Amino acid sequence: MSSGATLAGGQAFATGGRGSPPPVIRQHLLTDLLDDAVRRYGDRPAIDFLGRVTHYAELGELVDRAARGLQDLGVKPGTRVGLCLPNTPYYPILYFATLRVGGIVVNMNPLYVVRELIALIEDSGAEVVVTCDLAQFHDRAVATLAQTRVRHVVICPIADALSPLKRFAYKLFKRGDIAPELQDPRALHFADLITNPAAPDPVALSPEDVAVFQYTGGTTGVPKAAMLTHANLTSNAEAELIHVGGERPEQDRVVGVLPLFHVFALTTVLNFSVLVGAEMVLLPRFELHQLLATIRRTRPNYFPAVPTIYGAINEIAAKEKIDFSFIHACISGGAALPAEVRQSFETLTGSRVVEGYGLSEASPIITCNPIDGLNKAGSAGIAFPGTIIEIRDLDDPHRVLGTGERGEICARGPQVMKGYWNRAKETEAVFVDGALRTGDVGYLDEDGYLFIVDRIKDMILSGGYNVYPRVIEEALYEHPAVREAVVIGVPDAYRGQSAKAFVTLNEGASATPETLAAFLKQRLNAIERPREIEIRDSLPKTLIGKLSKKELVAEEAAKAATQQGDGNEQ
Repeated sequence: MSSGATLAGGQAFATGGRGSPPPVIRQHLLTDLLDDAVRRYGDRPAIDFLGRVTHYAELGELVDRAARGLQDLGVKPGTRVGLCLPNTPYYPILYFATLRVGGIVVNMNPLYVVRELIALIEDSGAEVVVTCDLAQFHDRAVATLAQTRVRHVVICPIADALSPLKRFAYKLFKRGDIAPELQDPRALHFADLITNPAAPDPVALSPEDVAVFQYTGGTTGVPKAAMLTHANLTSNAEAELIHVGGERPEQDRVVGVLPLFHVFALTTVLNFSVLVGAEMVLLPRFELHQLLATIRRTRPNYFPAVPTIYGAINEIAAKEKIDFSFIHACISGGAALPAEVRQSFETLTGSRVVEGYGLSEASPIITCNPIDGLNKAGSAGIAFPGTIIEIRDLDDPHRVLGTGERGEICARGPQVMKGYWNRAKETEAVFVDGALRTGDVGYLDEDGYLFIVDRIKDMILSGGYNVYPRVIEEALYEHPAVREAVVIGVPDAYRGQSAKAFVTLNEGASATPETLAAFLKQRLNAIERPREIEIRDSLPKTLIGKLSKKELVAEEAAKAATQQGDGNEQ
């Protein structure tokens, strides 16, 4: 089990035990992980998709046949292949098939609108796009054919991934959701892709080759592709194995409800599972009752999720008995985990939750609380194995700060990206003295635990003081009526900016802006207390369930512009 240590100058690094050097993290090809799993665990289940099981030997064969099909389409080293898929067996197959022939996987959110997909295709240079035959996804992906350089669209029928009984029911009751046959020579079905049984032509690959374009807003908010190499992604999976305590003799099961096109699930579900020969229990989307039923049926021992999913489970667990004590670790990432959500989940389900922290540019994990060791409340944990965390001065980023001092969180490690695709200036700006700048403010305590204060871009400058929305959000979460909380900065004629809070309430709970303001008065200073608190039925979320601020910021900006316009007219 790894533990953290603090170095002079405010650094923290992961060790194999207190006082020992950082562990050596193996760096190899992602396809090596699959080849090893097929060789060692061929008869083991690799994927459970809504009850249909694919074994590792079968997965390996499908990957090879799909790789041959991609080569027949002209995919060669460096060719970008867009995977625009929900969680189905098709994603792991086409992911490894693309990598097998030296291609680069471009992760695409299937819920993106056509305009967003076109932007990703044009930026990445993707020549092949893979989608499914669900009309809502299919039609958007196919629409890009007329407006981009895409040469082929591979269509994967959902029904073919189901068990025979479910396939029959799906075709009968969901036929209205299935896109009609596309009459276009550039389109082919997955079955056509794997028709040729010949093995793919061997391709020389290096761990330093780029494997994935992972699009992210980064620290500037401009979508760009983090170039993640085979070494970046395999090293993060290897570090996770060290962190959770090593491979076990019995087979692990990992719940995959988070989308595999998101880097958190890509590492903690797909790459980690193949590394240890675990069974991936894939769900195409987050639907609470389906998720709970699947967990009861499969009894997994790893459950990575975002805080909103754990919060949703808490609501059900407060009304009915839920026993997750068989889960070895629930790993929370993607957003800050409120202490109340963690405590309630552990009390109600009997399973431990550990919070981690990372970013797309780091494949993504750079810190995590120990699975079995001390889990400090409010902390993002200790440095991941092989990782060095540095806290650097906000005004002079070349200066590394000491223990307890707040500054920008920076990271070094084998999981840190090669750079941004076709963005040399942005790449240069995101590194300082060779360390990756996260854009987040935090500090390290005396034990090497990282505490995140807020994002630099979210920080509110109010009357000359730095106000951190996360501090206000955490205070709001202490109120028993508050379910979700988001705080943003809004214009203030006197202070320049003030905080505004948006909250939702727990079912059956009651609170008013006035009672919440009175509650915060005992917990925050006058500068930190929000100028306004708005209670809503729901708050905007990203497609993986993280609370999102950008929509609220846009709303407030539009409101301020309207008010300014009205004032000018008068």
